[in-house]
Amino acid sequence: MELRHVRYLLAVADHGNFTRAAEALHISQPTLSQQIKQLERLLGVQLLDRSGRTVRLTDAGAAYARHARDALRDLEAGERAVHDVQDLSRGHLRVATTPTITAYLIGPLMHEFHRAFPEVTVAVTEATQDRIEEDLLADALDLGIAFSGGHAAGIGADALFTENLSLVVGSAHPLASRPGPVPIQELAVQPLALLSRDFATRNHIDDHLVASGVAPRTAIEANTITALVAFTRRGTLATVLPDAIAHAHPDLRPVALDPGLPSRTVELLRRDTAYHSAAARAFTAIVRREAGHFQL
Repeated sequence: MELRHVRYLLAVADHGNFTRAAEALHISQPTLSQQIKQLERLLGVQLLDRSGRTVRLTDAGAAYARHARDALRDLEAGERAVHDVQDLSRGHLRVATTPTITAYLIGPLMHEFHRAFPEVTVAVTEATQDRIEEDLLADALDLGIAFSGGHAAGIGADALFTENLSLVVGSAHPLASRPGPVPIQELAVQPLALLSRDFATRNHIDDHLVASGVAPRTAIEANTITALVAFTRRGTLATVLPDAIAHAHPDLRPVALDPGLPSRTVELLRRDTAYHSAAARAFTAIVRREAGHFQL
């Protein structure tokens, strides 16, 4: 058995089709089919059910593929370890953040990291918290920055700082000049622009409002902070944003609520058993050092 057999089987399982898998692997379909049959002969078991329009793993194939993915992931981590350069004269780092964090935190962190280690390339992605944890477990990421809460098994977390949230309106909104805190019950009638329910921030807001007996009037849902800011600054909608974002936009006004919105803890996430490259360790040190600047 060779490593390519494992890669070929997983490709067919992922694509559900020999033709698409062969195209992704840049080999011919007959070659791919022959290699899979060779693997089945070596193992003495049928791994794929070819009887339907979509090729599926058999029960034995699913069991084998599960262990094969783990082994392949560990081998790839081993390759990165072999090529890791401790002096950071080169290297690669994969980081993901949730949307609110992208809007105010990742920029300063990347500035500090690139200034210290200009030869290391960094891939930064924005994703939901669930997706970040999935990608960490699949070894598709080195580090994630998200929020505290119930994490998936195998995810380690280090607390960084406390993030405060506020109701935010544009300067022309009626609440912008209203004196005193606004009762939180008014969010049942104030039109809101909020992140979609895919995001941890939205769930955090919804959970608090439900606990307060408030059914919010959500007029617009968006999947980016940029969109929320654009909607809100025009004066007809309110939103909920971290204080750091509101303070960065002079045309936005934080509005005090009674009771206020709960704070939450920003955390650095990683896979517990992952190999941590020199680049990942260096970025972790910078995040911990800079975290105090964002304690608002």
